[in-house]
Amino acid sequence: MQGWRSGRVQEPGESMSKLVPPHGSDALKPLLAAEPDRAAAIKRAGTLPKIPLTSREVSDLLMLGMGAYTPLDGFMGEADWRGACADMRLRNGVFWPIPITLSASKDAAGGLRAGDEAALVDGENGAALGIITVRETYAIDRALECEQVFRTTDTAHPGVAKVMAQAEVNIAGPVTVLSEGHFPQTYDGLYFRPAETRAMFEEKGWSTIAAFQTRNPMHRSHEYLAKIAIEICDGVLIHQVLGALKPGDIPADVRVRAIDALVTNYFAEGTAIQAGYPIEMRYAGPREALLHAVFRQNFGCSHLIVGRDHAGVGDYYGPFDAHHIFDDIPEGSLATQPLKIDITFHCYACGGMATARTCPHGPDDRLNISGTRLREMFAGHEKIPEEYSRPEVIAVLQAFYDSSQAA
Repeated sequence: MQGWRSGRVQEPGESMSKLVPPHGSDALKPLLAAEPDRAAAIKRAGTLPKIPLTSREVSDLLMLGMGAYTPLDGFMGEADWRGACADMRLRNGVFWPIPITLSASKDAAGGLRAGDEAALVDGENGAALGIITVRETYAIDRALECEQVFRTTDTAHPGVAKVMAQAEVNIAGPVTVLSEGHFPQTYDGLYFRPAETRAMFEEKGWSTIAAFQTRNPMHRSHEYLAKIAIEICDGVLIHQVLGALKPGDIPADVRVRAIDALVTNYFAEGTAIQAGYPIEMRYAGPREALLHAVFRQNFGCSHLIVGRDHAGVGDYYGPFDAHHIFDDIPEGSLATQPLKIDITFHCYACGGMATARTCPHGPDDRLNISGTRLREMFAGHEKIPEEYSRPEVIAVLQAFYDSSQAA
């Protein structure tokens, strides 16, 4: 896999004048404990009450650790939770569109008082990932959060299901992160923290960077989106999700190989960087598009590519709701701006890639293949049109589907 790693890391308070500033702060605020202090902190965590984390809470803790959630210092208190839900503002006025919270049962939270410490452990394997200093505990209205953030309380929505399954009480307070789990080792050369991407952009002399969000391998429409961004900006950061996905999504290691094949063969050298980050998708559509812009600002990106149904799932959101929401937030909320791009496709009449804004032809001339249909084609070894996906990408995906069927 193509990788890049610089020995240079942004120092606290260092000015990165060519890049957008970190969100709501003069400097990044990574919460990962410094290496010399980490061993002692892990030992101390073993003596503390334990709070098991869900997979979503683990991913949020890792994002806090790497500084991607700057300026947050930990999991949100009630005022920040309510503000993020109601008007996308923290109590200090900083824009924030989705709550970042930690839940626990009444029994677990009931024994904690302000000032107490607790160990944050992976709910699956019990590994100590962090320490929280309790600031407050509070009950939440889960239905209210879902109505505000997801625009639905339907538990068929995967994000709603996660919130509705939360324990009764939220625990708030600053955190110290003790481990980044398996991500740096598993995705060496892909797992970059905000300080590292900023150093990377500076070293390349880039000042305008578009982030391309993906949880899927890139087909020709995705490629077209990224190349439109390259025409506008100095480069594109192909930034893929490494956290838990929904059933049916392609595993991250397969995506990495497919995207590498695409970039190596079809992108001009020095225009695209592939990286990954440990978030778990919420599938919150418009609100999640805003969150993606918030933390891409921390990674140093001036723009976020917002295509059709960004971060959506099912039919819960209109295809361009994520475009419209950027027009509804107060000016100055974000330094990172959206690149709003219409539906992209191959048009046989035009003889190439196009969007609904540039192509005058009808549906019969346009190539669109659903994810479900694509999986059927791979399973049946049907020919995938080169107008839909590059042959090198198809080869990687076909090998994955063949191995999955054989398993």
